[in-house]
Amino acid sequence: MSVEKLNPPTVHAPGGPYSQGVSIRGPGRTLYLAGQIGVAPDGALADGFEAQAAQCWRNVVAILEADGMSVQHLVKVNTYLTDIADAVRLGPVREQFLAGARPASTLVATPALVRPEWLVEIEAIAFKPD
Repeated sequence: MSVEKLNPPTVHAPGGPYSQGVSIRGPGRTLYLAGQIGVAPDGALADGFEAQAAQCWRNVVAILEADGMSVQHLVKVNTYLTDIADAVRLGPVREQFLAGARPASTLVATPALVRPEWLVEIEAIAFKPD
């Protein structure tokens, strides 16, 4: 088994001591994606909920692609919202990126994320058989 840390240049640099993704290779590859926020590769925070959610998904897709995967390989997605009212606006943004993929999913409303300007965070796990 091998473990590879992924921090592709197409995603913002980690904001702390973590990797954007961790790929484990054996009979298949499991990729664990760190929570993605609405920050672009240049460090700019997207303006508003939908823009932040879309940037989260762009980051997820970029990390998947860095390991030769796509959204079709997602097996689990956890989404954290600071305002549960945004849940109705999340679905259309999510579907733009999932293209029919239906990973197991959890949606959590939380009073806050690490920074007050962050409105949504998405973490995921993907698997690709070898």
